[in-house]
Amino acid sequence: MNSYSINEFINKTGPKARPREVFGLQSERILEVDLAGEVWAKIGAMAGYTGNIAFERERALEHGMERAFKKTFTAEGQDLMKASGRGRLFLADHGKRITILDLDGQRLTVKGEDLLAFEPSVEWNIEMMKKAAGVMSGGLFNITLHGQGKVVITTYFEPLTLPVYAGEPVFTDPAATVAWSGDVKPEFHTDINYRTFLGRGSGESIQMKFEGRGFVIIQPGAVSDTKHFSVSTFFTIVYVIISQFL
Repeated sequence: MNSYSINEFINKTGPKARPREVFGLQSERILEVDLAGEVWAKIGAMAGYTGNIAFERERALEHGMERAFKKTFTAEGQDLMKASGRGRLFLADHGKRITILDLDGQRLTVKGEDLLAFEPSVEWNIEMMKKAAGVMSGGLFNITLHGQGKVVITTYFEPLTLPVYAGEPVFTDPAATVAWSGDVKPEFHTDINYRTFLGRGSGESIQMKFEGRGFVIIQPGAVSDTKHFSVSTFFTIVYVIISQFL
């Protein structure tokens, strides 16, 4: 057979067999959802589907007033869409690598931009980190998921999971940090001196510090605009101020 024929191309790139569970990987960068009900996914992540599937943007108060308020004033809790029906749904996020994780009762915190999909049985909430350094690092708010079910995260290239042991904190770049387990305590760590204000800092003035027992997932690359004071940053600061009086 001609190695460059259209039929050969179709054979090589066609979909694999349906996954045995709700989520399965067609490739490292394409997720298949064997849909027979509902699933939550990052809005705009649909690459294709077969069958009878409907898509609905998350309604403003669908997950409660408090969560809607947080999403209004922060850049986290990426807009979600609910896919419902029966069929094969294919999801992707700008070519990022995809990882499927079964929570099995554990708690996992994920940066909103790195969450691709999760089963409706999973409980989730938007949580705030306390230190103001997080405002400038772009990581003040994150999504915590827990309970039973699978979640799907994305990373730029291959992820690295760093173990965290008691008395041995792990430090990470906020832009490279993707997710961490529920048994570790994160906070922002600053390394600022006079050189920082003169524009001669190391570029690593704001870090994340994790203590306890568990793990942290990092990625080797990221698209980050944390060096620029954005509109979302402004609204995040507004939210922090307002929340002090609630």
